[in-house]
Amino acid sequence: MLGGGIVRGSVVLLAGEPGIGKSTLLLQAASRMSEAGRRVLYVCGEESAEQVRLRADRLGADGGVLLLPDCDVEAVSATAAAERIDVLVVDSIQTLSADGSPGMPGSVGQVRACAQTLVSLAKSSGIAVVIVGHVTKEGAVAGPRVLEHVVDAVLSFEGDRDHAFRVVRASKNRFGSVSEVGVFEMTASGLEGVPDPSGLMLSQRLQEAPGSCIFPTVEGTRPLLVEVQALVTRSWLPAPRRHAVGVDIGRVHQVLAVLEGRAGVRFGEHDVYVSVVGGVRVSDPGIDVPLALALVSAREGAPVAGSLAAFGEVGLTGEVRSVPHAAVRSGECARVGITTLVVPDGRSTPAPDGVSLRRAASVAAALRAAGLPTAD
Repeated sequence: MLGGGIVRGSVVLLAGEPGIGKSTLLLQAASRMSEAGRRVLYVCGEESAEQVRLRADRLGADGGVLLLPDCDVEAVSATAAAERIDVLVVDSIQTLSADGSPGMPGSVGQVRACAQTLVSLAKSSGIAVVIVGHVTKEGAVAGPRVLEHVVDAVLSFEGDRDHAFRVVRASKNRFGSVSEVGVFEMTASGLEGVPDPSGLMLSQRLQEAPGSCIFPTVEGTRPLLVEVQALVTRSWLPAPRRHAVGVDIGRVHQVLAVLEGRAGVRFGEHDVYVSVVGGVRVSDPGIDVPLALALVSAREGAPVAGSLAAFGEVGLTGEVRSVPHAAVRSGECARVGITTLVVPDGRSTPAPDGVSLRRAASVAAALRAAGLPTAD
């Protein structure tokens, strides 16, 4: 995610919802760095040292990490300098306070002052600082915007607390790419890297079930196969329900409108529910075609073949447009045993061994390529 490691003297912000696993991930990482010979100081402002010790025992993180249960940013800086620390982990920035700054811990003024103190410590001493931050209900980093400006890297911890999978992606990185992601699974012994997320995501998929389609997305440079599910039921409400999990509801509304206007499939009297299985959030525009296939499949009760996958962006005129990383997507489909792939009829997509490509220039053509009915 950071492009090869933590840079000496850098400041990294790890943001995510409460309970998503930020403390677990950083405690495991701190233990690994300590085992590698680095002096790591873990500032636990949200928990007592005893609570962190108990969690470390459960995770097997016994690498000799130094703990400091203190919320005074000046005391934290002085301790890190006196102990000749290599890596400083602050959990979290919302619990720290700075003398002379107005407001309670977590307020805009306090967060700004504490962040500036930690940045000055990192730049003057060469200590790598990792800061934990919370997010708002809208998903933005809590606190003043300057917090994201003064740090060197911003990592976003995404996922559903009720699901096992977590995705960590970089939205800012002064020392490397922002296109890499990490995929983790929450287990009883902590977070573990997922070497084959595609196979794990599809392991419990029901074959030949209406309202389901496989989508090969790309997170950074890493391909990932996810299942897009849709449920379409008769509505008895004046305004039918539209609900989406893991995909932007605006994109769902747009695909529904295109299906009605360009393919003749009506959804005006139906409730529509869409979900990307596994707690993964997808912003890839290539989800349009598999989303359309899943919606029509659920509407008509006609399953999409279990060995079929699709990708492509759908325009408002009904055309299917190309999306980046076509070769990476098709290669991942071949690796997991997909035999049929519906792709845009534009830029040439390579056909891996064992995969049959069905090219579609429009959303109606994509429905026909998947064997689904259309009025067009």
